[in-house]
This record gives sequence, structure tokens and C-alpha cells, in this order.
Amino acid sequence: MKEAFLKIGSILMALIVLLSTMSFTVDMHYCGDNLVDFSLYDKVDTCMMKAEITKTSNSCEVMEMEMDCCTDIEVVVEGQDDLKISFDQLTFDQQLFIASFVHSYINLFEGLEENSIPYRDYSPPPLIRDVQILDQTFLI
Repeated sequence: MKEAFLKIGSILMALIVLLSTMSFTVDMHYCGDNLVDFSLYDKVDTCMMKAEITKTSNSCEVMEMEMDCCTDIEVVVEGQDDLKISFDQLTFDQQLFIASFVHSYINLFEGLEENSIPYRDYSPPPLIRDVQILDQTFLI
């Protein structure tokens, strides 16, 4: 159960980092109150009414009316750019602390080349009498 929570937590943290650094743009084109075109990452297409009006430039009144009723809305969501801190921007004391911490942390997990038994060459003392049984004191 603990492993499942750890996996779920790590996936959630990865998604939070991904979504906080991602930026995107949403473009919407309205004609009047109606949504005509919707686009992510691209520019929206303009109304077909505008294209037809520009071809037939006879009616200036219709062209002005159509230009006023069509609107483009652009929503921009920018992500973070300052997640990576450069080692050069730190002060000398901070660099010294990080270098010493990393060095001591790496050396913390160095193992011995072989298992050493410090009392291998010494024999235990001879058992003359068993004091615990004589005094009947037992560890429970």
C-alpha cells in the first residue's frame, strides 16, 4: 500500500512540475455572441463574412457593421522559466556549503571492501559457572 502511495505521489509531483512550466495560447474568434473558431497554439481563422465583404467592396455599410461585430480574444498562459538555478549565481559561502554537503553525502554510503570482524582473533572467556542460572535472573 505504501508503494502505491509513493508512486501516486511521484506522478502527481511530476505532473505539477510539467503543468507549471508549460505555456500555451488559446485563440477564440467571435462573430456577435457566437463562437466561430477556437484554436490552441495557432491563430484562428477569420470570419468567412469578412472575406466575402472584401471581395465585393460595393457595400461599405455592411463592411463597417461586420468589422464591429467580430472580435478576436487571445488568452496567453505562460509557464515558469526560473526553475533551474545556476551554480554561478550562488555566493561563495553557498557554493562551499553545497560542495561540502554533496561530498559528505556521497562518502556516507561508501561501503567497506570486505566484512571485517574486529574480534575474530580473540576467543571468548571460559565459562566457569553460569551466573544467570545460579541467580535465576533472566532477560524477558
